[in-house]
Amino acid sequence: MKIFICPGIHPPEFTDSFIDNVGLSRDRLLVLPPHIPPYSGIAVLNFLNQYCDRNVPLLNIAFSAGVVGAIFAASAWQYQGGTVSALLALDGWGVPLVGDFTIYRLSHDYFTHWSSALFGAGEESFYADPGVDHLELWRSPQTSLGWSNARHGKIRCSATEFILDLLQRHDLFSTNK
Repeated sequence: MKIFICPGIHPPEFTDSFIDNVGLSRDRLLVLPPHIPPYSGIAVLNFLNQYCDRNVPLLNIAFSAGVVGAIFAASAWQYQGGTVSALLALDGWGVPLVGDFTIYRLSHDYFTHWSSALFGAGEESFYADPGVDHLELWRSPQTSLGWSNARHGKIRCSATEFILDLLQRHDLFSTNK
């Protein structure tokens, strides 16, 4: 399985920080480069078509504007015969989260969590409480403390802990694989 990172519109160092702070193994990652608009589903799909093997399942992690491109590309990828095991949507406020794959939602505050649920709640979710800056959720998920609304109930944790739990369930534990 491959992890595809579709960042938002921000300095690339923020994505590097996210990868390091979650502890993702770079050899299992494919990161959308900054020159490709993350909000363009067609551009994201073209990138996947160029660099991914449809026989290898994808787990997508997207942030902000990247959620727009990632949700479109994931659905199209499956339509073309690929497999998407899940999409982790971090602060994709206002983006309808629907697809024929598992969707998890993370929000930088309760208002974003609540109002985003109107466009698709996702299977499980996390929101920071107290709220953090939008970019902080991406750059420093380990310091974004909040609540996981997961299969085992509402639990206090960091965004990193929530993400690692999901990766373990999808057999993609960060640095050990």
